[in-house]
Amino acid sequence: MTDPWNMPWMETAKTPEEDPVNGFNKDWMVVCEKVEIDAPAQLIWDILVDLKNYNRWNPFCVMAESTLEMDAPVYMQLVSQTMPGELQPNLEYVCEKQEPNLLSWGAKWVDEFPYPARRDQIIEETGPESCTYVSSDAFLGIHGWHVMTFCGPWVRRCFTNTAIALKAYAEAMHRGELG
Repeated sequence: MTDPWNMPWMETAKTPEEDPVNGFNKDWMVVCEKVEIDAPAQLIWDILVDLKNYNRWNPFCVMAESTLEMDAPVYMQLVSQTMPGELQPNLEYVCEKQEPNLLSWGAKWVDEFPYPARRDQIIEETGPESCTYVSSDAFLGIHGWHVMTFCGPWVRRCFTNTAIALKAYAEAMHRGELG
């Protein structure tokens, strides 16, 4: 089982004091509720990498574009949690990809927005027709505490809502109810 609190990348991560840009502190991380999905792990993977159809099921990230190659940009439009009715552009980069179990991307530190982060989406097969899904977001660097304090609760809520929506969409698709 892959534990979002103990990912392999965390084993070698420096602390924010050692690395002010990309340092990691587990206290500055959110994990959504894990959902059990009555659909194969490969189907969940296929939905996650089908970026052009995110608007069909994802209540938080309503648009995404990327080749999903390593280090490729992921251009997103997120539903704003601070400005109702608005979309927020977001740019992250693919940092790990292990089909059909792990899809990760993260925001890089840029001077205009020094808030790096890493999102891991973990799919674990529990049977031939079932799996679990969980997503985490680690807020990195010396400003990670700031992001956790002001954004952590709504990020967790958005990721949990996304997991629940993914479950509903995947299960309907697996039952043949969607085209």
